[in-house]
Amino acid sequence: MELQMHSHRLERRAPNWLAAAVSGFAAGAVLMVLELLWSTMVLGISPWGTSHMIASIVMGRDALQATEFSFSVVAMALIIHYVLGIIFGMVLATIIAAFHLDSSVGMVLLTGAVFGLALYLFNFYGMAQFFSWFAGMRTWSTLAAHLIFGMTAGILYWQLEDRSAE
Repeated sequence: MELQMHSHRLERRAPNWLAAAVSGFAAGAVLMVLELLWSTMVLGISPWGTSHMIASIVMGRDALQATEFSFSVVAMALIIHYVLGIIFGMVLATIIAAFHLDSSVGMVLLTGAVFGLALYLFNFYGMAQFFSWFAGMRTWSTLAAHLIFGMTAGILYWQLEDRSAE
């Protein structure tokens, strides 16, 4: 029996880009479902409000004027949401691969949670400087959803990446 110690130092190792993209896409879907369920079932508000906020990144403040269903607004929000989910999934996979943080399920989940926290801070404190309407979403439920996004993206990447080459 061989005992291996995994070092978490920086090393040149490319992530599995397809696994990263799929993980980010799927984790984005989980985040979206959580947001829709939370807004309708717990807060009792329109599930389309978040879609209007996301679509406003590209469509401008006019998309914020209403919160009812609009095909063009929801379509734009979905495109933005999933593109960002894929990008953030790839960023997380790059971090996981570069520091060999896929050595255990616990390490992947911890890395994903820390990434989700960083993503929450970036989105709702950094980007809110440019898109002020996101400041109102600085809630514990949004933080929890971002932690779940990071953990989901991390564990899915861990499951999908090809570790057999190592």
